[in-house]
Amino acid sequence: MRCALLVAPLAVGLTACGSDDGDPLAASPYDATDQVAYSLADGGKVSPSKPLEITTKDDDSRITDVTATDAAGRYVRGELAADGMRWHSTSPLSAGAHYTVRVSTEDADGRPGRKTVGFDTTAADNLLRVSFGPDTGTYGVGQPITAELSAPVEDPAARAKVEQNLKVTASPEAAEGSWYWVNSRTLHYRPSDYWPANARIDVRSTLDGVRVKDSLYGGPARPLSLKIGDRVEAITDSGTHEMTFKRNGAVVRTIPITTGKPGFSTRNGVKIVLGKEQFVRMQSTSIGIAAGSSDAYDLPVYWATRVTWSGEYVHAAPWSVGSQGVDNVSHGCTGMSTENAHWFFDQVRSGDIVQVVNSLGETMTPFDNGFGDWNLNWTQWKKGSALGAKGQTAAVQNKNTAAVPARLRPEA
Repeated sequence: MRCALLVAPLAVGLTACGSDDGDPLAASPYDATDQVAYSLADGGKVSPSKPLEITTKDDDSRITDVTATDAAGRYVRGELAADGMRWHSTSPLSAGAHYTVRVSTEDADGRPGRKTVGFDTTAADNLLRVSFGPDTGTYGVGQPITAELSAPVEDPAARAKVEQNLKVTASPEAAEGSWYWVNSRTLHYRPSDYWPANARIDVRSTLDGVRVKDSLYGGPARPLSLKIGDRVEAITDSGTHEMTFKRNGAVVRTIPITTGKPGFSTRNGVKIVLGKEQFVRMQSTSIGIAAGSSDAYDLPVYWATRVTWSGEYVHAAPWSVGSQGVDNVSHGCTGMSTENAHWFFDQVRSGDIVQVVNSLGETMTPFDNGFGDWNLNWTQWKKGSALGAKGQTAAVQNKNTAAVPARLRPEA
């Protein structure tokens, strides 16, 4: 003999055995079409901005359970009235989605009824799209993930909705990570510590169809997969005039260097490699030094590894070999011999760490001159999240960062 257990959420669970002909639950559920009404348009599609409502058509029947899911399996939250006469959704529907609604009822005699209905919601006219960066490839352990939005998002609740739907996973697992709202259209993601060496990073959005605010809905987004290489760190010590190059924690080479002289001191802090250029022409006029000045220069520069957008590089400086390891004589870049610069150029990739210590310069800013994200400690970083520390209702934005004067910069 087989028994069936019927559990009705928000209602009393009842048991029935098929051998008892007198039990109203022994029969198969009847078609409850004539018992319930839906707030769905006859034919056509439903606006996702309106709640879904299901009611009973007579006083002798009641709703015992409702489940509504979209094609991705996401549930719609809802509330059932205590008398079982009405159920309504309490979370917004997605745009451009297909929903399946399953309703359980019972009549005056306690017999169970069932009704399943499907409907589609209209597509959104106003879509928020997300573009992830950087491009697919292999990067260093310091590479932040970026998300560029197609429209600004200012409202704290809307930002939280966006952030909840931007997913980042790492294998092997990374340390705790978080998004930071750089401005109303740009987010950066990083862990509390650098990415694990040789990890795989997967980034995706689940915003598609999700209502962000008013008539603004998430649109589709292309996922991103990255690989992380070895942990490469170049520690540039302006006080000792040496660079210590480490790979996976082991010192590989110590290089004599020169950094920025007084008035042009190299920025302290963590920078990451932005790109590499085998040849760059550098002119002092690009940073406001007039031709004929004692500080003027017009130089062909080889094996140039860029670390700021304003033109700070690690590069070959054969003209200053006598000062390398001894004094700081550059206009802000890190100079070394041609042989060492070529070796460094071949060893690094975008996302690798270049950290300057003991310089007289200011600390690298977080967002306006490259990727200075790691110059915020983890407590500061979490405050940039719309889901961040208790009491933080909005992201900390980079609105008050002063413009940073350029260092060596290639000719425009």
